[in-house]
Amino acid sequence: MADIDWTNLTAPTLDDFEEMAAAAFAALPAEFRALAGSVPCVVAEFPDDETISEMHLESEFDILGLFRGVGLPQGGATPSTGQLPKQVWLYRRPILDYWAESEDGETLGEVITHVLVHEIGHHFGFSDEDMEALEAAAERE
Repeated sequence: MADIDWTNLTAPTLDDFEEMAAAAFAALPAEFRALAGSVPCVVAEFPDDETISEMHLESEFDILGLFRGVGLPQGGATPSTGQLPKQVWLYRRPILDYWAESEDGETLGEVITHVLVHEIGHHFGFSDEDMEALEAAAERE
């Protein structure tokens, strides 16, 4: 690994995260992207207060991402009146914190891919094994 001079580097911005999430999505298998294409990905610094309360989180750092909306297994193929739109949320600061404290050598891009696949997977009702296979396929792309 090349030596990196960290003294002048800054943390990735929300825009940087959006670009990394788009690149992670683009690297997923085409069939998966086609299925998930209509579910937007939103990047925020932290979950909002409603999410923190709803999820019974002790801290805003306790969640890396979230799928909001009714997933396909729960009958969410066609939105009904009063349903919130389906969205995948990625939380920049908790992801950065997780990445910085990770001891397994994952890159930030790998963490973002993992969270993205996991949250989109909730939309489809995928098992953890299904999601692991998707991540492995993305790494091969």
